Order: sequence, then C-alpha cells, then structure tokens
Amino acid sequence: MIKGKKPSLKQYIHPEGTGEPVPFREFLEELKNRMQHVFRNQEVTDRLTMPRGIPAGVLNEIMALNPLSVCIPVDFGGRGGHIDEILAMLSAASYESLALSLTLGINSGLFIQPVVKYAQEEVKKPIFSRFMNGRNMGGLMITEPDFGTDALSMQTTFSNQGDHFHIRGTKHWAGLTGAANYWLLTAREMAASGELKRDIDFFICDTSMPGQQIVVEELFDNLGLHEIPYGRNLIDVRIPASYRLTPKTTGIKLLLDLLHRSRLHFPGMALGFIQRMMDEAFDHCRQRWAGGQSLISYDQVQQRLARLQASFTIASAMCSYSSLKAGLEHDLSASGMVANSMKSFVTDLMQEAAQSLVQLTGAKAYRFSHIGGRGIVDSRPFQIFEGSNDMLYAQVAEGLVKRMKKAGERNLYGFLRHYRHTEHAARELLDMLQFDLRTQLPQRKLVELGKVMSRIVSMDMVVALASRGFRQDLVDNAIVELRHEIAGLLGLFHTMETPAIVDDYIDRSSWFTL
Repeated sequence: MIKGKKPSLKQYIHPEGTGEPVPFREFLEELKNRMQHVFRNQEVTDRLTMPRGIPAGVLNEIMALNPLSVCIPVDFGGRGGHIDEILAMLSAASYESLALSLTLGINSGLFIQPVVKYAQEEVKKPIFSRFMNGRNMGGLMITEPDFGTDALSMQTTFSNQGDHFHIRGTKHWAGLTGAANYWLLTAREMAASGELKRDIDFFICDTSMPGQQIVVEELFDNLGLHEIPYGRNLIDVRIPASYRLTPKTTGIKLLLDLLHRSRLHFPGMALGFIQRMMDEAFDHCRQRWAGGQSLISYDQVQQRLARLQASFTIASAMCSYSSLKAGLEHDLSASGMVANSMKSFVTDLMQEAAQSLVQLTGAKAYRFSHIGGRGIVDSRPFQIFEGSNDMLYAQVAEGLVKRMKKAGERNLYGFLRHYRHTEHAARELLDMLQFDLRTQLPQRKLVELGKVMSRIVSMDMVVALASRGFRQDLVDNAIVELRHEIAGLLGLFHTMETPAIVDDYIDRSSWFTL
C-alpha cells in the first residue's frame, strides 16, 4: 500500500464573510491525502466487530475538511454545489472507501440537492448552517417493510394539523439510520374518506427538535457497507408546515427528478471504486509470477485487465455526461431512460470489477480485510438499492418500445440512429441493430433488451468523451469491449427458447434413485 503523510488540519472552507475557499483542486488533493491516511495508515479494529457506522475518529478527521460543503450553494457558505466537483469528490472517496463515498452521496443526492431545489427559502439557511458548522448529515426515507420496489404504494401517512403535519408509519433500509440529523420523509395524505391519496409528499424532519425524534426499532446486520447503519424506523413525528417541500407540479415528479438525479451520481461513486480495483489488479499481476513469468503476460489475465480499463473509461464517460446534465436547473423527472441505463450498467461494472480483482489475486483476496473481498460485498447492494437492476433494465426496454411506437418506427437501428442518446453509437453498431423489434415481449426479454440499450447509451457517452479530449486508445478499447458485450446480449435476446419453472419437481428428480 502507498504510505500517505498525515495532512495538517488546514481549514478549507471559511465561515461566511471571512474570505474565499481554496481552489477546488487543492481542496480535493487535501481530501484525498486525508482519506488515504485514515483508511490505510490509521490502525482500525476488526470491521466485523465494530459497531455500525464509520469510526468516529476516522469520520472526524475527514469531516474536518467539510467535504459536504462541495454540495452546498455559495449563498449558504458552501463551495457552490457544482455537479462536476461533487462527482470528483465521490470518486476520490470511493477509491478509499465505498461506504464513505455512499455516505457523501446520500447526503448530496438524497438530501442536500432536493432541499436546495424544493425547500422553502426560510428553512434552508438554518439547515445548511448546521451542515457547514456542525457537521450535520441528512438522508432519505422511502422504503417500507411491505413496499420496496412498489414505493408509490407506501402506507406512511400524513395529516394536515394547520401549523404542522403529523406523519406516521414505518420505514426501513434508509442509509445512515440512527446517524443522520435530518431526514427527508415521504408520505401520502390521508383523505377525509380514509383513503390514501395517490400523490407523495416530502417533509424535512429535524431529529434534534421536540416531536421529531425517530425511533430506531432495529439495526440490521447488513452484509456489505458495514460502515453505514441501516435499520427499521418507527415514524410518529410532527413537522412544521414550512418544512414541507414544494414540488414544481406533483410529488411523484419531484420523486422522479430526485431519484434520476441521484442515479446520475452513481458513476461518481463507481469510478473511484473501479479505478481502485483496476490499480490493485495491475499491481498484483505485475508483481506476481507463475510458471516462470509475471501474471500480466498471460492472455486471459490481459483480457480481464482490459475489461477493467474499459469499465474505467465507461464510468468516466458517464461522469462527463452527468457533469453536463445533472444540475439542479434541469428537470430530470422524464430522464428515466438515461438515468436507469447508467445506474444499472455502472453498478454491474462495479461488482464485476471486484470479482475480477478477487479472481486475479486468488485466495488472499477472499478475505474481509482485503479490498477485493470487501469490494464484492460492498458493491453488491448498489445493484439493488434505488431500483433493482433487473427492474431498471425492464423499464429501459419499456421506455424504448414506447418511444418507437410513438415514432412509428419498428426497425431498431432506424430509431436509434435518430435518438439523441444513441445516434453516435448506432453508427458503430449498424451491423447488429438492423432488425425489426417486436412490441410484445415477455419480461425476461425486456430485461435483456434493457441491458442492450444501456450499453448502447453508454457507448454513445464514450464516443462523446473522446470528442472532449479523453485519450483515444482507452476509448477505442472501451468501444471494442462494448461491441463484444452488445453482440453477446443480442445473441441471447434473439434466442427464443426459454426455460420454464417445473412445479412439484421432486418426482423422479433424484439421481440416486435411478
């Protein structure tokens, strides 16, 4: 491991009115040094026996630099909330700790940004003052024990009591359970008839205030992301009327705008993680010898390393896209095609990168103390939370079919060559995409088609990345990898034979009785 020097406690964000913050690149370099020091050089007890959450000493050293200031507008003393800087910070954090990166991502995408965009003006200053000066944190509660993917059917209710709202229900699997100071709570209004209204509302809960304490009924023994507490929360709180978010149109569109923007942040968390897996893999394969030669000289090893580099390039292209399109000035409520493609594909690449590092390293990496083994369990939840990847791939395909019907186009290439998110990649794939698409597809075929579409959207971003000056050899290799993967996925998609479930399979299914 690289030995990093212990950084000074230099103040990198000045209190409001005392001057300008240091340039972001200098701030980011100091943050990288600090994270490297605390995660690699500081002696930490066995993570399996530690309580949930990042150790206080580690968190205090990192939060002394106030990394969440990157997400907060200048008007409230922050660095401005620029998307490119947020993504760079998330990437730097995930290179050292995926849990820390997700902690910062939860605060940024699931609390700070929606509060900036949708909260009433009078509540923003006191909230962000506590983030800037009190190292507070915030999270989001959507999921309920009986309503995960089907979030729009949530049963948490609120009633209007004049100067406040009374919210009751149960939420679980909210990152930072028991640790966040603020929560965005989602609930549905109880109508006079006793029925729940369809729309969803958001409320800011300040757990330091009377009547707003959230009871943690259970902390979960989550397999990965051990440093982030998750659990089941009992909600019975009274929120001031001014702490209700104000949607531009409906609460459901607010939710979609929030989730799609958050999904556009996933490449930031993925990029640093994939780069760490790649760097560790290259270091090991250069140093490890087998059969009289270094591992890196073997063709199959080179194939895995090339795939890791392609994943790094793809995640970089996604970050470049998000830096231009994920700002709060954009309404992302209708951007499900791109957001879902990016989140599902890049999180698949994260898990694949960790698996490759472990495969290349061997038994040594199959330990919780090794970055590879830990990376497998830490990256796996990314394929599930904020929308299971199977579900998101199906939604991507459904969106494609819907757009093709509206355009009156049946040929896949005919549509994709004019679609703004695929027009450049489609030209690279003409030989594969020249076929008519059936509009009635079983769900498993929708998932396969969604995987194809996510790779094509990503290839388009890689092509755009090259036009911005990214090194061409990495781009060329990524395009080759994507072509190979798309060809394989299309082969599966065109195969009509599908296995079926066998009910009561016990009869005549034991080889031993034969």
